[in-house]
Amino acid sequence: MSRIISIVNQKGGVGKTTTAVNLAAYLAEYGKNVLLVDMDPQANATSGLGIDHQNLEAGIYEVIAGQRSLRHIVVPTKHMGLKVAPATLSLAGASVELVNLPDREFKLHQALLEARGAYDYILIDCPPSLGLITINSLTAGDEILIPVQAEYYALEGLGQLMNTINLVKENLRPDIAVLGAVLTMYDRRNTLSNDVMEELYKYFPNRIFRSVIPRIVHLAEAPSYGQSILHYRPFSKGARAYDRLAREVLATEKV
Repeated sequence: MSRIISIVNQKGGVGKTTTAVNLAAYLAEYGKNVLLVDMDPQANATSGLGIDHQNLEAGIYEVIAGQRSLRHIVVPTKHMGLKVAPATLSLAGASVELVNLPDREFKLHQALLEARGAYDYILIDCPPSLGLITINSLTAGDEILIPVQAEYYALEGLGQLMNTINLVKENLRPDIAVLGAVLTMYDRRNTLSNDVMEELYKYFPNRIFRSVIPRIVHLAEAPSYGQSILHYRPFSKGARAYDRLAREVLATEKV
């Protein structure tokens, strides 16, 4: 059975998609069969792996709408073992169109059932919101990974996010668990970054990944070339950080 991890933070610009893309790439590098599901209408995870989402006939929206099966829309990437269920422009209207459907919160969960035996890991890149698409992404996951930017305002939304996760746990998916939080865009020279890390331990005392993602230009540049950091700058600090994060996630399989 696949291990499904939803990567979520309703605040934009915290490194969520960067984490989804690069964690997926390194898990594949370690020999895992990985599917990255792009649930963000901006399709940054799709384009970040070199896929032109504007010219695709169908994407994940058509799957959750019941128009296509998942296997018919999955696209290979330049990473052996890594495939993408891409986002297209159609996904932008999903929140409205799904509202009146029965079991509207479980459309992605139902769509992924056919893939659970085909992949070791399914990573879901959630949109920067707490709407219906994100709720679908949470109910589809077994675990939740929360990237948190090393800035004060990034902490303000954590309470709201944790409330949403608890509501999903209480009403929709009792077995979902928080895998942990990972600190992103960290600058060790910045006192504020250190303060944010201390505050983060109050939210997740036993669930902070030791891997800290630094703020470096290579991580910001890689998506413009349609590449993960593994292919763009494999020996950079950002590459080493995501390599460590992938190894930490793999280590939790044994727990």
